Amino acid sequence: MTQDHSALLAQLDALKSADASAVFAELIRAGLQQLIEAEATATIGAGRYQRSDERTVHRNGHRPKTVSTTSGDIEVQIPKLRAGSFFPSLLERRRRIDKALRGDHGGLRARRVDPQCR
Repeated sequence: MTQDHSALLAQLDALKSADASAVFAELIRAGLQQLIEAEATATIGAGRYQRSDERTVHRNGHRPKTVSTTSGDIEVQIPKLRAGSFFPSLLERRRRIDKALRGDHGGLRARRVDPQCR
């Protein structure tokens, strides 16, 4: 998603005037949203508004999803599909995102995990 230069400068000014935790939460939200959109594009086989022979299904809007992080709750938009369902692999159901990113898998320690899995 590209934005023009003046819109980016306006966002930068808004982030400069906000407190550090709000800036960090917004950075997390923006990064997660881009990862979700990239996974949806790979699943669908085409980008937004793109025509492609590899397309398997069409988008049908978004639905909000609240994600709990150590910086607080943030809301991302999960793409809906016309046929079937889509849920990003990054956001496992009922799991805090910081644990998913860090790799907490049922109390396994780094020494016990096979080096190829790290």
